[in-house]
Amino acid sequence: MKITTLIENECAEGGADFICEWGLSLHLECGEHSILFDVGKTGAFADNAARLGVDIASVDAMVLSHHHADHGGGLPRFFDHNSGASVYLASPPAGECYIKIFSLFKRHIGFDNSIMGAHPERFVVVSETTEILPNVFVFPAISGSHPRPRGNTQLYVEHEGRLYHDDFSHEIVMAIKDGEALVIFTGCSHNGLLNMVDTVVHRFPGLPVKAVIGGFHLITAIPLNRMAGSKREIEALGRAVLDYPIEMTYTGHCTGAKAFTVLKSIMGDRLVQINTGTCFEV
Repeated sequence: MKITTLIENECAEGGADFICEWGLSLHLECGEHSILFDVGKTGAFADNAARLGVDIASVDAMVLSHHHADHGGGLPRFFDHNSGASVYLASPPAGECYIKIFSLFKRHIGFDNSIMGAHPERFVVVSETTEILPNVFVFPAISGSHPRPRGNTQLYVEHEGRLYHDDFSHEIVMAIKDGEALVIFTGCSHNGLLNMVDTVVHRFPGLPVKAVIGGFHLITAIPLNRMAGSKREIEALGRAVLDYPIEMTYTGHCTGAKAFTVLKSIMGDRLVQINTGTCFEV
């Protein structure tokens, strides 16, 4: 399986020709199938795809990890380039998504829901574990006993003029059964990285995890690049991941540079950073 990072916050070394933005978009070549996991904040993913030789028109399925603009803002551009692939996503939140920092700064962070009304035939809302392509599964119900990221406390849904903490029931995790192993894609892990892994592993007991790929939302107060949680907590997360049957972990975007450094000190070579233009095989 080949994974190409079309959008991430920063560009890979030597990637001056790529466009970077706060967001995530991954292209997967899995057997005979081409899958797009998220589309970043704008249409820049398509520009980077052209530079990397990725044909968006041939994508068989697109998966939206959750209803935030940095993952779904590029949907109009996707529809410009692809006329047939279905977009799989969980039910939208009951209101508009916002971030609020220090009670001083409030900003809308949901993607434009009118795109769903403009292309209703392209969207498939999943309410249960669904096999969208052979051996490709999406899980809209994420459960587990592990704590969720602290950074979630700044994220809200506005409904009838009131702000409520987002419960992230609109987030999904995707897993690909690759032979006798799993590859898990987490988006932003708002439900907690370990809970997302547990949800998949529970469905496929006994199968090892070849790789976990995505953001872990260990950043808070994004403009200040602060770490969500103490160094001890982030170290504990790294040790917990090592205790799972996970061979490799690839992360970027909302994990944050500071948390990545802490995780790297614990996980060593089993943790790899991804950037715009990064291509790798698992």
